[in-house]
Amino acid sequence: MPEKDNVFARPVKWASNPRWAGITRPYTPQDVERLRGSLHIEHTLARQGAERLWDLLHSESYVPALGAMTGNQAVQQVKAGLKAIYVSGWQVAADANDAGQMYPDQSLYPADSVPNLCRRLNQALMRADQVHHAESQNNDVHWFAPLVADAEAGFGGNLNAFELMKAMIEAGAACVHFEDQLSSAKKCGHLGGKVLVPTMEAIQKLVAARLAADVMGVPTLIMARTDADSAHLLTSDVDPRDREFLTGERTPEGFFCIRGGIDSAIARAISYAPYADLLWCETSHPDLGEARRFAEAVHAKYPGKMLAYNCSPSFNWKKKLDDATIARFQTELAAMGYKFQFITLAGFHALNLAMFELARTYKVSGMAAYSRLQEEEFASEKDHGYEAVKHQRFVGTGYFDAVTQVISSGNSSVTALAGSTEAEQFMPAKRATPAMTFPLHAAEPGPEELLLPSGD
Repeated sequence: MPEKDNVFARPVKWASNPRWAGITRPYTPQDVERLRGSLHIEHTLARQGAERLWDLLHSESYVPALGAMTGNQAVQQVKAGLKAIYVSGWQVAADANDAGQMYPDQSLYPADSVPNLCRRLNQALMRADQVHHAESQNNDVHWFAPLVADAEAGFGGNLNAFELMKAMIEAGAACVHFEDQLSSAKKCGHLGGKVLVPTMEAIQKLVAARLAADVMGVPTLIMARTDADSAHLLTSDVDPRDREFLTGERTPEGFFCIRGGIDSAIARAISYAPYADLLWCETSHPDLGEARRFAEAVHAKYPGKMLAYNCSPSFNWKKKLDDATIARFQTELAAMGYKFQFITLAGFHALNLAMFELARTYKVSGMAAYSRLQEEEFASEKDHGYEAVKHQRFVGTGYFDAVTQVISSGNSSVTALAGSTEAEQFMPAKRATPAMTFPLHAAEPGPEELLLPSGD
């Protein structure tokens, strides 16, 4: 595994650290040193997330992830066994942005919305870790799953990309992806009307993101996404690498018309490869042959370069593929080098379908519908370790009871979980008022212990 040296240490050691093999920086360690400032601020979640994601990408056949749009969704994903979380700009636009609006995926929301969602997800994971740690039942769950976050087209120019990357790191993101669309006309990869920027401009945003991570002293992974497969417009013909795809036509807005397709996407991915840790080609349909063609072309130039694949909800999977192909789709992608595979809008679709079905059946059968949902929760708790059925304990009531008892030296009469409806109705009969042993003074071990309600 790569050496995990202090990347903030002076002097910067890129050449000798295998973590940076194959990464090009068109700037010097002295440039980074000059821009860092005199005080090092440690970004623990971002650093540990980046290191863990790097290790997972090099030790697992592939890392699967689902898009989460709430903190509870993130906790459920980790509890269910997923090791990384995707933070989708589309989902932020739809229902998790700081403007409080429901938007299409067109960069209409405030630029700090994805960093703020990253912060929210990490804080939910932190609470889950605190609850389980206080109850001495962390087991083998690594709660701080790495977040792979969507920076879209950077919400502006190179300086915007630089500042957005810094905000992502401050929020604890482990990996950030930037796409090669024009930020002012950005569209979801599965919408029409996409406008690409010149290849050089996209590269400069990747460089801006890398510089931001270096200045902050965090080995954040950078993913470069190209939308060239289905884009047909280009802002400028200034970059010679783009000219072979020009059609010679112009639009009323002055954009250059280009031929989209996999060849265009391959050309751009190869150009981005030295500046990114992973490459992502946004596609229009699930196609293993097309995925293989892209991977082989990239690896012919850059052997071993890690790839990412969006197993998108925009695809009609059963219409495009048979059941056997769907079942083996991800393992075949993994064999081609697609190390990170994710379903961008999983949170959006899971949330909407679950609530619609509950509301539909509740309208017809009232409490019988909710009781059936609750019984499903009980069954999942028994069979799979699902925990949210005990909602008071899940959100940290027992943890804050423990805080209350420590503050009051164990003499509080206002703890919340003991004697609660949850403790009386959701716990085994023999443990109607469950307790967890909690040392009164962890720094001074002795016989004195408190019995605190755990909700377990």
